[in-house]
Amino acid sequence: MESALSAGIAMAETLQARLPWLESVWLWVTFLGDPKNLFLLYFPAAYYASRRVGVAVLWTSLVTEWLNLVFKWFLFGDRPFWWVHESGYYSQAPAQVHQFPSSCETGPGSPSGHCMITGAALWPVMRALSSQVAARSRSRWVRAMPSLAYCTFLLAVGLSRIFLLAHFPHQVLAGLLTGAVLGWLMTPRVPVERELSFYGLTALALVLGASLVYWALVALGLDLSWSISLASKWCERPEWVHIESRPFASLSRDSGAALGLGIALHSPCYVQVRRARLVSSQKVACLALAMGLLGALSWLGHPPQASLFYIFNFLKYTLWPCLVLALVPWLVHSLSAPEAPPTHSS
Repeated sequence: MESALSAGIAMAETLQARLPWLESVWLWVTFLGDPKNLFLLYFPAAYYASRRVGVAVLWTSLVTEWLNLVFKWFLFGDRPFWWVHESGYYSQAPAQVHQFPSSCETGPGSPSGHCMITGAALWPVMRALSSQVAARSRSRWVRAMPSLAYCTFLLAVGLSRIFLLAHFPHQVLAGLLTGAVLGWLMTPRVPVERELSFYGLTALALVLGASLVYWALVALGLDLSWSISLASKWCERPEWVHIESRPFASLSRDSGAALGLGIALHSPCYVQVRRARLVSSQKVACLALAMGLLGALSWLGHPPQASLFYIFNFLKYTLWPCLVLALVPWLVHSLSAPEAPPTHSS
């Protein structure tokens, strides 16, 4: 295993030394592959293009991110940016590698969340695009374009994680394969027409399930905060260690999104808008308004205390599906709907 980890450091060193002009590209790609952006960017964009695909992106994201959290607790994967120091590799063979603001994530490294969660969540988008292209073209190469774009993007995300010293190659590969399998399994099984209690119980099950696993492992004598300590110890700059990368931050996001999805699907605004067919201009207006509201939510920041941050994060991601599915489309439809002509009595 040590040889595989050393080979991963050598690969990161090669990427940083031979392709320094691609640094801004890798940073941008890793931003696009951030699981947080699946909720905040890809989900609303997919939803306003296709309601079912958008809900599939959100549902697949929250379930896969929860699984990724549990996998990381069991697999105990090191991250390259601290392993080079803890293992003594750097003192034996000094590597010409450096960290970036996106390097210092505090969770364990295996499997890669960027590859696993993004790969699973974008699977329904790829399948929907493939179906549309197949209906309009008979060319084999044209039909393969959505799949090629999907694979190329995920490969770029994986390379960016290696470049940034966030993951080893085997962690990236594990994330890519697991994400593709989960996307393939979950896309046909997205719960769209279910009772509100189903989504509420799902949110509760995510919290209780993760808590049960966490405390069971702690009772067995395992220190699940080990990765946070190492990230804080070996990160070059303390301000690069963000509370958003802690494991329970993703749990609060997933449970909040599950509850918010159920509230949105059963809200009066959604019921009213669902009967109407929004035209392209209305969908663009919905996306622009949703992004504006996202900017306002991001501008608020978050509490510095961990417990308050988790509560704030839960409420934020509970509100987000309600805005995207119900409130924003209802507002746009109400403002742009033509007024009924007045009736004249004889």
